[in-house]
Amino acid sequence: MKEIYYYYTINNECPYLDWFSKLDTSIQVRVNKRVKKLKDGIYGDHKALQKSELSEIRMDFGKGYRIYYYDLDDRIILFIAGSEKKDQKKVIQKANQYFQDYQERVADNGSNS
Repeated sequence: MKEIYYYYTINNECPYLDWFSKLDTSIQVRVNKRVKKLKDGIYGDHKALQKSELSEIRMDFGKGYRIYYYDLDDRIILFIAGSEKKDQKKVIQKANQYFQDYQERVADNGSNS
C-alpha cells in the first residue's frame, strides 16, 4: 500500500488541500475514491507530464479534474496540486515550481518528506 504525502510551501500552505477544500462535496467524494485506489496501487488514467518529473491523475467527470504528483519511491506519492482541465496549464507551471522548491528543501534538510 502506498502512502500519500502532501507538499507544503515554506509558508505552510498546501496547494493540493487548498484546491480540494474548494470542490463540491460530491466531487470530493469521487476524488477521494480515486485517491483510495491510488493508495492500493491502482493508478487508472494517468500520464507523465511532458518536460517535467511530475505525473497527473486524470479524472474525466465534471470539469475534468487533475491531481499532480510525484512518485517518491515504491511506497510514497507526493501530491503537489490539483486543477480542473480548464486551468491545468497554469497549475502545471505552478506545480513544477512547487516541486523544485520541494527538491531544494529536501536537499537542504537531507530527508524526503
